[in-house]
Parts: sequence; structure tokens; C-alpha cells
Amino acid sequence: MSKTAIVVFSDPTAGHEEALGRLFNAMFLTLELKDKGQDVALIFQGAGARWPAEVTKPAHPAHALYHAIADKVVGVCGGCADVFGATEGAKATGVTLVRDKQIPGTGGILDLSRYLDQGYRLVTF
Repeated sequence: MSKTAIVVFSDPTAGHEEALGRLFNAMFLTLELKDKGQDVALIFQGAGARWPAEVTKPAHPAHALYHAIADKVVGVCGGCADVFGATEGAKATGVTLVRDKQIPGTGGILDLSRYLDQGYRLVTF
């Protein structure tokens, strides 16, 4: 069985439809792989750390889809959330702030290399 880690980097504050399109496509792929019974992990990294606070709002167009795949959300990169001002928003949603690896100047980041080490393919949006 294949293993896929889907990483969302797009920034919801960019104000462009492209960012929302990237989010939707990441979540569509997550749902498709989930429905096929494959091992899939959705990760919010970089400016994408801001998305959980947005998609958990009931009025957000991706709200229902997010809840359909919430069990596949690994979490938010903690260091990225710190840098992009998304820590409190992520905490308020209950999404895990992942701080696998200490990097100078951060409280720790989500280590994407561990997914590669475990044979996952990475897909980025």
C-alpha cells in the first residue's frame, strides 16, 4: 500500500483564489486516498499553518470537507505557526502543534524528512 504525506504551504491571508484552490486540492486528494484505504497524512506547514483557524469556521467553504478528513490531519508545524503568527489559532482548533526537531530560532518544527525515511511520497500544495 502506498503512503502519502500531503503538505499545505499556501497562505490563506494571500487574498488570492489560488491559495484556496491549493487547500481544496490538498483536501480532495486526502479524501480520495482516505476513501481508498491508503495511508495518508495531511500537514500544514509554512504559511499554511494559518489554515486550521480558517477551515474550522462553520461559514468557510472548506469547513465540511475539512471535517471529513480531520482524522488524517497530522498537525501544524509548530515553528511555522510561531513564525507566521498562527500558534494561538491552531491551538484554538485543537490541531496538534508538532515540534519534532529543534531548529535555531524556533520552538521546534515538524520534521518532514521522517516521512521520507518511512517511505512516504510527499505532495505539496
